[in-house]
Amino acid sequence: MLIGILGGTGPQGRGLARRFAAAGHHVILGSRSADRAHEVAQTLADAGQVTGASNVQAASEAELAVVTVPYDGHQALLGSLRTELAGKIVVDCVNPLGFDKQGPYALPVPAGSAAQEARAALPDSTVVAAFHHVSAVLLEDASIDHLDGDVLVLGEDREAVEVVCRLATAIPGARGIYAGRLRNAGQVEAMTANLIAINRRYKVHAGLTVTDLAVTDLP
Repeated sequence: MLIGILGGTGPQGRGLARRFAAAGHHVILGSRSADRAHEVAQTLADAGQVTGASNVQAASEAELAVVTVPYDGHQALLGSLRTELAGKIVVDCVNPLGFDKQGPYALPVPAGSAAQEARAALPDSTVVAAFHHVSAVLLEDASIDHLDGDVLVLGEDREAVEVVCRLATAIPGARGIYAGRLRNAGQVEAMTANLIAINRRYKVHAGLTVTDLAVTDLP
């Protein structure tokens, strides 16, 4: 699959690019600066086929797009790429979070979640929410060949959800698990604040694992 990662030069984008490329996918890292995207793509050359481009080019060429841009740039980016992303699966990984002296916390989102904002901004795309809870540190570390944890996948279109569930297996050790419709994405995004608090307190890279679910039950 040809996967475009929008806002892909940050830690989460780089980590997902590494794992997708290592699984045999061609990844286009998108950025506001194509030069920056090219530089980061070169650092991932050992993983597989990773190239760099502007966000517009990555969105245009990709078969499936993954959004990893910071929340404060989320709406503006998607609004500018409505035409390029039309007819495609768009995987939204964005967590609307704030940070203060007391730690991380979930930001209120009028639409309910970043994923629901994405659906409103991209009416001609199929929006799926996923990859919120996988540690960017572990994703980027090429020495780690197994990551404990599951990927919660939410969406309205069953076929698109199954595509993203299968894509999740590009992360060694991960499972893609259907977790409801997009109206349930808000609490999934917000849970990231709890995981960051756990990570800071215990000096770990915690994720989520769903119990009592056999591999044979999954797509």
